[in-house]
Amino acid sequence: MASLSEFSLAHTVAILTRTPATLDALLRGLPTVWVRSNEGKDTWSAFDVVGHLIFGERTDWMPRVRILLENGEARPFDPFDRFAQFRESQDKSLDQLLDEFARLRRQSVADLQALNLQHEDLSRRGRHPALGVVTLSQLLATWAVHDLTHVHQLSRVMAHQYRDAVGPWTAYLGVLRCTGHSDP
Repeated sequence: MASLSEFSLAHTVAILTRTPATLDALLRGLPTVWVRSNEGKDTWSAFDVVGHLIFGERTDWMPRVRILLENGEARPFDPFDRFAQFRESQDKSLDQLLDEFARLRRQSVADLQALNLQHEDLSRRGRHPALGVVTLSQLLATWAVHDLTHVHQLSRVMAHQYRDAVGPWTAYLGVLRCTGHSDP
């Protein structure tokens, strides 16, 4: 068994394929207050997070994989707009976003698997516009951890809606005190 710190493409794909169903089970059919409320100024709602994941699916993960494989370090990845979801998701419902994310992710995973990556491919290098040289395995691991970060964020932002309602139980509910990541 691979250790948790060792990269595994199969383990990465296992996370990537489950994220859409996880989001769907958590969010579909909830009252608007659960999915449109955030944690305050300059924070994201669950709706915003799903929009962000969609934009990343279209413009970030597989496009960067292709840039790395085709150009190596010679061409940096295109910068990613971390706030594009605010314009891209306008006039859409959460159900539309969940459906779109599931469709895009299925295609991304199929495209990733079609590359038939070999162990030696995982050490190939590309260039991130801010971080510099990165390997394909780092990019793919980041994709999975990015999903998990936003699943964590969703639970935190939703729990925040009941921060006052739980009264003294706040002391036992770490999600209400979480400062695990400050960026959306």
